[in-house]
Amino acid sequence: MSTRIAASRPDPDRVLVDIADYVLDYRVDSRAAIETARYCLIDALGCALEALDYAACSRLLGPLVAGTVVPNGASVPGTGYRLDPVRAAFNIGAMIRWLDFNDTWLAAEWGHPSDNLGGILAVADWLSRSRVAQGEAPLLMRQVLEAMVKAYEIQGILALENSFNRVGLDHVVLVKVATAAVCCWLLGGDRGQIINALSQAFVDGQPLRSYRHAPNTGSRKSWAAGDATARGVFLALLSCQGEMGYPAVLTAPKWGFYDVLFRGQAFRLLRPYGSYVIENILFKISFPAEFHAQTAVECALELHPQVAGRWQTIERVFIRTHESALRIIDKQGPLHNPADRDHCLQYMVAVALLRGRLTAADYEDDAAADPRIDPLRAKMVVSEEPRFSADYLDPGKRSIANALQVFFTDGSRTPEVTIEYPLGHCRRRTEGIPVLVEKFRTNLARRFPAAQRARIEESSQDVRQLGEMAVNAYLDQYVR
Repeated sequence: MSTRIAASRPDPDRVLVDIADYVLDYRVDSRAAIETARYCLIDALGCALEALDYAACSRLLGPLVAGTVVPNGASVPGTGYRLDPVRAAFNIGAMIRWLDFNDTWLAAEWGHPSDNLGGILAVADWLSRSRVAQGEAPLLMRQVLEAMVKAYEIQGILALENSFNRVGLDHVVLVKVATAAVCCWLLGGDRGQIINALSQAFVDGQPLRSYRHAPNTGSRKSWAAGDATARGVFLALLSCQGEMGYPAVLTAPKWGFYDVLFRGQAFRLLRPYGSYVIENILFKISFPAEFHAQTAVECALELHPQVAGRWQTIERVFIRTHESALRIIDKQGPLHNPADRDHCLQYMVAVALLRGRLTAADYEDDAAADPRIDPLRAKMVVSEEPRFSADYLDPGKRSIANALQVFFTDGSRTPEVTIEYPLGHCRRRTEGIPVLVEKFRTNLARRFPAAQRARIEESSQDVRQLGEMAVNAYLDQYVR
């Protein structure tokens, strides 16, 4: 029996081909998709601006080597940095993701499709400035919005039926894949080059989820997306320069992604690529909190007036939730840093019950020193509600439900409050969008004077007007 491996070069894996064909050929003609992309853009940029208030984020930004000058470098919003597109992608991606406040996609795999915006904006801005310097037309923001729709779709469709976290891999692998594809397209890559870039993204070393879970939870989870989108840009640039790809990167026996990292299982892709993901994206509008806890925090805020003055007499707090929340954010015992706290269901609920709010500052060490928080966490009982778990995975619902009830030592209790869809859910768009716009305005005010804020708001409020702006002109408004 021969053990020789066939040396003939196979055709590219179907998954790579389908993504490349989608990126090249799909026309984004959904008005809802482009309009939602505009909201995703301003929300992500607002999150990036708020992150600049935190030294742990700001100290990671700028060039790797101080004083580096990059001709026609990409702009980093809220700063004066002009960087090469790979480093700019890291900067922007880390800022967007830092506070866990950007949009979310929940399925078999969860993730944050706006993480790709780091790479998209960096490449589009660098290309635009380079073209202008050569007397050519820049890219327009319409192309950025289209790239967002496609990146969201690639990441989201791959996530629908395929759980990377169950094999120990972090979801940012999908950011790298989506960024590589759409940035290769923005760079003018052809079908073969996009396939090569995608293969490079899958053959890359993939991040473990260690930094998101006890006992190793740490701040890498706040810059992992920046790292992934920057890596996607790097691989797109290499591929557009002629670097070869690996056509059977997924399916090769023994050495392919499926056999090495996915327990021998092929990806399940039950829905064609279109604009489904961005049209159904989940916005984090009210709280910088891991999304599976959003409705739990809403419940806690509703109960706050009944609890605030009686916290010392609380006997038990019962939380009914869905299986994904139990797997990711059900934490007991010590919490060691902000990254630990913003992924702890009990911590988020405790703060909301006690203070009637939950902000990014509530995860910092001084806020966590409040002596009321840990005793209240210890009184919480978290259990799975099977219906919530089923509705979470139901494609017709995609709920993220939580229920909360507080019991007191005198035998009294609050009503149980149940919220199935958070404010950022597509079922609550009419209610949520005005709050999202106000969130953007608040974040602009953190960095810019009134006149500059007014220019940004005016250029961002109409999708057609925004789409016709040069990318470099739009981002120049965010320079500080």
